[in-house]
Amino acid sequence: MRRAVEHRTGAALAAESPVGGRNSELAVTLSTGSGRVFCKGITTGSPLARMHRSEITVSPFLPERLAPRLLWHVEADGWLLLAFEHVSGQHADLSPDSPDLPAVADAVEEISRVSAPPASIAQRSMPEQWARALKTEIESPPPPDAAPWSAANADLLVTWAARSPAHMGGSHLIHSDLNPANFLVSDRARVIDWAWWRTGAAWVDPAFLVIRLVADGHGPEQAEKWARQFDGFADAPPDAITAFAASVLRLWERRFAGTPATNAARRWARYRVA
Repeated sequence: MRRAVEHRTGAALAAESPVGGRNSELAVTLSTGSGRVFCKGITTGSPLARMHRSEITVSPFLPERLAPRLLWHVEADGWLLLAFEHVSGQHADLSPDSPDLPAVADAVEEISRVSAPPASIAQRSMPEQWARALKTEIESPPPPDAAPWSAANADLLVTWAARSPAHMGGSHLIHSDLNPANFLVSDRARVIDWAWWRTGAAWVDPAFLVIRLVADGHGPEQAEKWARQFDGFADAPPDAITAFAASVLRLWERRFAGTPATNAARRWARYRVA
């Protein structure tokens, strides 16, 4: 694999691993004879290899001002490796009055203008994926370590959550994992890690960001006000937003119990169902 990479870049002179990231077995910024390049990869037998292939599929559709360009990808010796242009920047600060918020908003607006890959290339329906994720959750009791409010309102949350997939259909490109770590902010905000992209309703990405805003110190009402600058969110049926908030809480409380994001999802769901 190293030979395959150096065939494209020239000699690898230095390597620096980033902090964070959970979906790649290898993530490294290489300093090479032809400049710096960010590489991430995974063994082809891993279940997450399909997510890397998904990122290869969507990359040609992403404008250069929105996301780092995929320069090349290579598969050799049981590894799949993707190489992106190296982009400097800091992860986004989403706290109230952060100077990063306008740049993040510009990036979210840019996503809403991008045409998703056609179904003939890839079919990645947000409502279908969300329904699959929720199926077991809706049929199960809340996890033993669920917060008291979530446990006391389990039936109400399930009723709302079950309605969520029906509201998520559409033809818009959705990143579906917008969080501070997936923005690189410098002169503008670029969006990285497109492995989980879907097609669906335009309000979905701003709705995910509402949770992240709450986690970074916004109140639910304040976070929703910020999200309403996007037409997709502003025009979404109120029941769609409430159902989504309940569904995220049901999913995350089992998978990511006690995290700031899950606590924020609970605060938002409680605000919505009230």
